Amino acid sequence: MEFYNSSHFFERNKRAYEDVRSEVWRVLPSARIEHIGASAVEGLISKGDLDVFVGVDYQNFDESIVKLMSLGYREKEGTLRTDSLCMFVVDRYPWDAAVQLVSNDSEFEFFLEFRDKLKANEGLAQEYNKLKMECAGMEPDEYREVKSRFIEDVLCIS
Repeated sequence: MEFYNSSHFFERNKRAYEDVRSEVWRVLPSARIEHIGASAVEGLISKGDLDVFVGVDYQNFDESIVKLMSLGYREKEGTLRTDSLCMFVVDRYPWDAAVQLVSNDSEFEFFLEFRDKLKANEGLAQEYNKLKMECAGMEPDEYREVKSRFIEDVLCIS
């Protein structure tokens, strides 16, 4: 894994988020659309990728999948897929960009909770940066495992 200081990607991803948000809003006007992941928190190091949370009502979930595919987004292979979570790849950028389609009020709201905890707690954000630096050079699966444990620990903090 390779990580970058937020100065390398923050403004770029902010603009890309606004583009994705506008595009998704056109086909899903009642969706909650939020920038998530490390690139949503200024000062965090990251792979430089963009992650976008799209929350929809459960009864609109399957229809929302079809609408996101109509934008040219494709379902991300090899990721968790449930009746409340579907991850998409947005191929138009020279860096990784993804949309996490989530049923509102599902367990997958943790994407927002984790982002908000990092924004609210400078010490926690520094810990997360330290963890990422220690993961530099790891294989992606190994990194995801280490990162998942950290996120689980953070979300147990009240």
